Amino acid sequence: MKIVLLKDVPNIGKIGQIKDVPDGYARNYLLKLGLAAAATKEATALTKSKIDSDQKKLAKFEAELGATAKMLDGLTVAVKGKTGAGEKLYGSITAADIAAAVRKVTGYSLDKRKIELPEPIRSLGVFPVTVRLSASLLPVVKVKVTAQGD
Repeated sequence: MKIVLLKDVPNIGKIGQIKDVPDGYARNYLLKLGLAAAATKEATALTKSKIDSDQKKLAKFEAELGATAKMLDGLTVAVKGKTGAGEKLYGSITAADIAAAVRKVTGYSLDKRKIELPEPIRSLGVFPVTVRLSASLLPVVKVKVTAQGD
């Protein structure tokens, strides 16, 4: 039986592909679970249009992420912390603190889970911090930690 895949199916194919599978497998599994539809002209055209619209949405999303990456790359944000004697902080600067500082400076609400901080910052200074927007977009934000009285 010829089917058009509506979702990715392991060991069969990806969305939009037309495949020839055994009749029982198609009727009892793929069609019943909504993973595929019979390969008619209408189903094929509908799937192609859905794939095209998904690709357009993905391209728009990637463009927005690219603009965000440009905005964040090289940005310097200041975070204040309580210090003891010397350069050590009483507490630490976490990803949530950095996200709040970025939101304050740019207005962009950055998710703290996207900030790659191997360990919290516990001293004064300037630290480069990577933000993982996607697999290929990794802007670096400079975090300037100053004493709270400065």
